[in-house]
Amino acid sequence: MASPPAHTAPSTLPALHASHAGTWLRDGSGATRGLSKGEAIMAAADTPVLMLNAPLVATRLGYPDLSGLDLLELFAFIYPAQFCVPTPKGLADALGLPAPESDNTIPALLQSAAAAMLLRCESDDWHQRDGAWSSLQSLAKMRWPWAQVLSPHIKRPDKAERWLFAKLPEWEEAPDRPQPAQIQIDDAAIIGQLDHLTGIHAETRDGQQHYATAVGGVFAPRDAQRRPHVLLAQAGTGIGKTLGYLAPASLWSATAQGTVWVSTFTKNLQRQLKSESGKAWPDTRADGTRPVVVRKGRENYLCLLNLEDALQGGFGGRAAILAQLVARWASFTRDGDMIGGDLPGWLATLFRKRGIAALTDQRGECVYAGCPHYRKCFIERSARASAQADLVIANHALVMVNAARSGFGGGRDHAPRPTRVIFDEGHHVFQAADSTFAATLTGQEAIELRRWIVGPERKNKGRRRGLAARLADVASYDDDGGAAIEAAIEAAQALPSDGWLQRLHDGEPSGPLERLLASVRAVTYARDESANGSSAQDAGYGIETEIAQMPGEFIELAGKAETALAAIRQPLVKLGLRLEAVVQDSPDWLDQQGRARIEGARQSLGWRVDLLAAWESLLSRMGGPADPEFVDWLAVDRGDAREFDIGIHRRWLDPMKPFAKVVLEPAHGVMLTSATLRDGEDWDSAIAQSGTPHIEVQPRLSAAESPFDYANRAEVLIVTDIKRGDLAALAGAYARLIEAAGGGVLGLFTAIRRLRVVHGRIADRLARAGLPLFAQHVDPIDTGTLVDIFRDDARTSLLGTDALRDGVDVPGDSLRCVVMEGVPWPKPSILHRARRAANGGSAYDDRMIRARLAQAFGRLIRTKEDRGHFIVLSSAFPSRLLSAFPKGTPVIRLTLEEALQRVAEGVSSTAKPAQPFGAVDIDEDSIPF
Repeated sequence: MASPPAHTAPSTLPALHASHAGTWLRDGSGATRGLSKGEAIMAAADTPVLMLNAPLVATRLGYPDLSGLDLLELFAFIYPAQFCVPTPKGLADALGLPAPESDNTIPALLQSAAAAMLLRCESDDWHQRDGAWSSLQSLAKMRWPWAQVLSPHIKRPDKAERWLFAKLPEWEEAPDRPQPAQIQIDDAAIIGQLDHLTGIHAETRDGQQHYATAVGGVFAPRDAQRRPHVLLAQAGTGIGKTLGYLAPASLWSATAQGTVWVSTFTKNLQRQLKSESGKAWPDTRADGTRPVVVRKGRENYLCLLNLEDALQGGFGGRAAILAQLVARWASFTRDGDMIGGDLPGWLATLFRKRGIAALTDQRGECVYAGCPHYRKCFIERSARASAQADLVIANHALVMVNAARSGFGGGRDHAPRPTRVIFDEGHHVFQAADSTFAATLTGQEAIELRRWIVGPERKNKGRRRGLAARLADVASYDDDGGAAIEAAIEAAQALPSDGWLQRLHDGEPSGPLERLLASVRAVTYARDESANGSSAQDAGYGIETEIAQMPGEFIELAGKAETALAAIRQPLVKLGLRLEAVVQDSPDWLDQQGRARIEGARQSLGWRVDLLAAWESLLSRMGGPADPEFVDWLAVDRGDAREFDIGIHRRWLDPMKPFAKVVLEPAHGVMLTSATLRDGEDWDSAIAQSGTPHIEVQPRLSAAESPFDYANRAEVLIVTDIKRGDLAALAGAYARLIEAAGGGVLGLFTAIRRLRVVHGRIADRLARAGLPLFAQHVDPIDTGTLVDIFRDDARTSLLGTDALRDGVDVPGDSLRCVVMEGVPWPKPSILHRARRAANGGSAYDDRMIRARLAQAFGRLIRTKEDRGHFIVLSSAFPSRLLSAFPKGTPVIRLTLEEALQRVAEGVSSTAKPAQPFGAVDIDEDSIPF
């Protein structure tokens, strides 16, 4: 596709729009016509056309190589770090234009939007002008389609624009914060602070006050070492949970001069928390520091060294254009957060490949003070800011990973270990701990370790450096350190290298680790129980087998691999000791920056040594008796009929045991809170999954019921005439329910394959009715953006899997109906089987299913004004699961036709009252509780 000539007016550029309902093209003369997919593809190939979200349009047309003048790319250039829902309506709202009334008016909107953005570039109050001209010159050399169109509208500045890396501010050192005062905050003060945060005209909620005062106990002085105050707090939807715990947290922080950490599981709640915290803290203090800081893992932030490499030739083609747009964003971002921050989530999907990931520190390759951008680093800035903050908003994984790596006060993290931690979305703490404290020896994990030690090999590009390059000065100064580096590099040759998976397929593994992985693959396929009947192998899904009664050859290969791993670990341990000696008896050339770089290298070495030790421990038990505290298995990971990893896995049977030791014991006060923390009225499972039994602490319990009128504002409909496995009937039910509701439906699936089949059968039909349908794993859009699209248009519906079951907050008319394809049974994995056997058998399954149903139901009613239907397509929904729903919620078993009528009528307090529920009569029409 050729670039349009300079001075081209947007109104003369053709504009193309494609949806499931059809395709429309508006030409330069202003005429709009419908056309076939083939005609649209030809039109786009002949001349540059305006379009919105080119990958999505390409998907709609079935032509992946489609390209054009994507208005989202233009928006990212002109409005960096600014939000826009990537739909015609969302773009119109962002630019202050009238929303399109129908599909055939969208091409005209695209022309108007292009004209509005170009006009903005000529405005004197264009706040994002800085750096635009220089960036545009680089983009023009890359043949960015928009460059020629933009060029006449962006005038050359009078003075040369500073390079991004010269104008970013530097962080400043600050003294350590003193330990907080030991104080007790009383209930009256907490309620007073809560009144201040909610506002004097806010409705008084007894449940919220009870909740807030219960949270206050978490901040009391600790009575004994390793005996923290622990609170488990159930807070029904609508209680005002966030302000309920921010009230005592802000009061304690101001009085004790300490830091409170609030940990979440989802990025959506982090954004909500950041917004709500503005009621308790100002954006900045008088000295310019921030009292509230959002902390995430390193892999979430832009790495300036990676960006510099990309801008100077490390990226080519479309990826180079992405790097320029990211550089524009980096000049205006608040904190450099690329995942869930102010970088539009849709930007990465416009460029298809994983360019965004390559611009972050995914592999722990940071050189710390050895980086020329160290003093401007977004990650370092965030870490230092959190050390001085009153409130740190983090995520469960970060809290646990840093605690496991010798605590927040050790190593590279500048924030002291948190002593007061609130785990919001507390029902996910078990899941986060399960991942954090796992040991996984796979081909992908092993090859990453090899790359970290050895560095680039053969034709690999990029700035990745091995140990020798990162510590060249140490190696030249300290002979023993240099020898340790050489020994580690030589020993790392035993690890898998590029092309390992293909060699396994060809039966030609190289080295002890690849030979072990080949045996893992062979044993897993040989023992796979799904080989007959509905085969996981044939379906392309991952397969696994337990580690028991292993062949002698496998045990022998595991022993050789263990020896090879030990040979890598030993020189790394020696190198760590030599680095410590260099720091303690530092030479004249070792300045403060060099010292910081070596400290960073020591920390990275420690992590890898711990990883190798965990792998060795895992392999050492291959031929011995099973450890009852762990569950071990072999797995071949597959997706879309393609193998992508092979390995050995170990999980704690109860991951809350290491959580209790690492996170709970050092803390002074910890709270786990959620709307679905306990199972109905039963606290036993919540207590068991809190970790407190492992440190012999009796947690305090608090429950605040939701104030919402579920009896009159919600209905649970169990549709009994959709046969399980009948995909045609399932798709038909979804289509008719979405039509009856007029959109606003969230469809939840337990299998991606069924989701794709249903979407493929109904998307066109719904689009023709003016009901847009989007789906995870189908549309080339990230999950966060899909939710933004769903929230922005009340006629849009969204299909998704587990990621949408909780953590999604869509109040109002945009979500009026939740439809689950069936009972969310747990996946019958080896890990689940072991935990099921250890935790009450089928009762364990039931608790898990009730929790999933409760979380999904929680998406429906977010405010007291919301109303809607929760529908489960299940011909035999067990009555024992009904306690998942809030008390008083009508539950009705009915046919699809009856459900369609109720959905079309909407939920009303004048609807047919529910009938009393018989003790075991599962056929009752209406079941209140």
